[in-house]
Amino acid sequence: MRFDIVTIFPEFFGALDVSLLGKARQAGVIEVGLHDLRDFTHDRHRTVDDTPYGGGAGMVMKPEPWGEALDSVVREDSVIVVPSPAGHPFTQREARELSTREHLVFACGRYEGIDQRVIDHYADRNEVREISLGDYVLNGGEVAAMAIIEAVGRLVPGVVGNPASLTEESHEDGLLEYPSYTKPALWRERAVPAVLLSGHHGAVAQWRHEQQLERTRRVRPDLLSPDLLSPDLLSTDGSGEST
Repeated sequence: MRFDIVTIFPEFFGALDVSLLGKARQAGVIEVGLHDLRDFTHDRHRTVDDTPYGGGAGMVMKPEPWGEALDSVVREDSVIVVPSPAGHPFTQREARELSTREHLVFACGRYEGIDQRVIDHYADRNEVREISLGDYVLNGGEVAAMAIIEAVGRLVPGVVGNPASLTEESHEDGLLEYPSYTKPALWRERAVPAVLLSGHHGAVAQWRHEQQLERTRRVRPDLLSPDLLSPDLLSTDGSGEST
């Protein structure tokens, strides 16, 4: 898996040198290429933006440097990702699907975004996805690109040491993850649910699933089908005892 990132702030992505993704880069499991958009300008001010046609506040990123930058990295099999508050919502399902691709190119816009002709031009020859992290606006695409790269990269085989841990987390089965506990069994008068100390694997699995349902119903009911929204379907409380 290779990630190429075009940005005016390549130093922002230093975090890709640490933690699991950093180790994966060192091991050659994933590759990352950083490209400064200003390197593809031809004026002494290295200008990447200009005023919008039609008027209005803010500046728009010019198509010329973007065209040269993307031409230098885009391949036939590339998926071009444009982080944008106007894009479709990013999901774990999409992260898993993107993790099967060979090459992702991130176009990190700033200001009022990238000239639309750039997106339209590359959509004629490659798959282009405008992706939003949520219903809010950031100063640029770098933060969103980092989030997407981490979400996708950790799913690439060989990045996470124990692949089983990737299947027992929020959104993998359409539910939020169950709460987790570790030693000590009693902390500040709060005890670990008794079922987790029982050694009964079937009971633990049932409790965890029920906790997933309860947490999802309480926090993200939009993820559940109507027949799973009723609290009557939940048979245990947070202690692991029947209710």
